[in-house]
Amino acid sequence: MSDSSARTVETLYGSPVSDDRQRDAFVAGDVPVAVYGLGKMGLPLAGVYAEVSRNVTGADVDPAVVETVNSGGCHVKREPGLGELIEELVADGALQATTEPAEAAADATVHVVIVPTPITEDNEPDLSILHSVLREIGSGLGEGDLVIIECTVPPRTTSETAQAILAEESGLELGEFGLAFCPERTSSGRALKDIRGAYPKVVGGVDDESTRVAELIYNEINDRGVIPVSDATTAEAVKVFEGLYRDVNIALANELAALTDEFGIDVNEAIETANTQPFCDIHDPGPGVGGHCIPFYPHFVIEPFEGETALLETARKVNNQMPRFVVEKIHEELAAEGSSLSSASVLLLGLTYRPGVEEIRASPSIEIASQLTAAGAEVYGVDPMLDETTAFELEAIELSAIYDRPFDAVVMVTPHDDFAEIRWRDLHRDDQQLIVIDGRDTLDLSETSHRVYTIGGGYV
Repeated sequence: MSDSSARTVETLYGSPVSDDRQRDAFVAGDVPVAVYGLGKMGLPLAGVYAEVSRNVTGADVDPAVVETVNSGGCHVKREPGLGELIEELVADGALQATTEPAEAAADATVHVVIVPTPITEDNEPDLSILHSVLREIGSGLGEGDLVIIECTVPPRTTSETAQAILAEESGLELGEFGLAFCPERTSSGRALKDIRGAYPKVVGGVDDESTRVAELIYNEINDRGVIPVSDATTAEAVKVFEGLYRDVNIALANELAALTDEFGIDVNEAIETANTQPFCDIHDPGPGVGGHCIPFYPHFVIEPFEGETALLETARKVNNQMPRFVVEKIHEELAAEGSSLSSASVLLLGLTYRPGVEEIRASPSIEIASQLTAAGAEVYGVDPMLDETTAFELEAIELSAIYDRPFDAVVMVTPHDDFAEIRWRDLHRDDQQLIVIDGRDTLDLSETSHRVYTIGGGYV
């Protein structure tokens, strides 16, 4: 910070002063904070920390990210209010960025880690980025510092791996420094709202003092308050369990949806009605499960632990098969018209994994496009959120251009708001019905002549 040399630096972990004094120090800027990772979740977190504590350094290995932040800019798109917040914080000296995490660690007394935890090709959680950052933090870790891990990790990572790395690199023992897991509970497109208090913050330390300090900090950041849990492993499990629940629940909905034709009913109607009973909360079926969370968190339990995980593995299998279900429906409909996928022209509407976001990780459209292309179809895609579509085996076109091509089939994968303006009557072929696969039950094409199949709803 511009005036950091004039500030009193205080620690919170193991401090003999009162909680009130520690809170005052935190919000006065006397507790320097480093946030490691300035991505789509990390930058909003750093912003809210700086908004409250007025003394934050963000560390990121990407020089372009650091340069953008230090100029008051925001590289994270479509996060309401974030750009204005970063500009204001940088101008006020409350937030700065660096490409040197070790330097940030040397100056900070609270260290917040929010870096990616990808999955390897063998579905193993890849903790190499986290380990690297922890080693950098350890090199500058001082007595009385607190390390907070926010990125999602397999249970026991904090208490076993993270603690060992920090102790080895710093030469300190637990008790001389603190360590807590405080999972991010944030969605793209609403990050500031979520961090500030859409949901209570969960905190769990490797010792009671770590939990106390984490609770003190997040009570200042989160308006909904804090839920302290027994330990860091419990906090890790809370985050992973949230994702597992959704994956298993969606798999149930998808499996029921795949039986729609045999049932001879609208499964979506049955689900909606069943959910009026307070003990039932079945999610919506769809063409697959995407994003950086739900498809990957089951592997944080399946791979590292020896116990049976048949339910989690089955849910992953069911959800992974939904793109194939979509392709098979197109194949069936084309065959009924006397056509085949090998000569078909197919349009995919929505390439991101959910409406209104740019995230494409594990998007169902990736696999749908790949399978259609492998079958010989000409595949086109429209997504108003994306400027880059090289991850998809298709030709990207503008929404305004969809009326210029005679498609055989159209798949609504991700219903962005822009698609509400589509003139469905102007999409047709002269020699056969247009096949429409409604992947999210968002279309009402009853007044058109199109052949419409809704996942979970069947034929219109």
